[in-house]
Amino acid sequence: MTSADHDSAASLDQARGTLDGAGASALTRRPWQGPDQPPSDLDLVRFATWAARDPAATDPSVVAAGLGLLSSARAELDQLEAGLLFAARGSGMTWQGIASALGLGSAQAAQQRLDRVLARSHRVVRDR
Repeated sequence: MTSADHDSAASLDQARGTLDGAGASALTRRPWQGPDQPPSDLDLVRFATWAARDPAATDPSVVAAGLGLLSSARAELDQLEAGLLFAARGSGMTWQGIASALGLGSAQAAQQRLDRVLARSHRVVRDR
């Protein structure tokens, strides 16, 4: 790992710790989480948004921590989307059926969506 990688990982860990300290550590486990698995960054961003619902009582460090995890949460969502698209194809859905489920106008648009999601995922992996 490069120094930049270490700095990025430390920044993510600090943001996660800030949110855990603000109450995210008490979040209910999702059925798909293992017993020792921490909340996802997507769940932590949701927690930060929820915690910021009252501007008068909002701790700016909680909001900053949520903002710091947005890129990681976005990458998690891209992975979930790619997984669902592959699962859809594996279950026998047509590209047109997938397009319809996504609210897209054509089978080609659904295929292009998968291509974009995979390209973003590969870019994130390369940039790390």
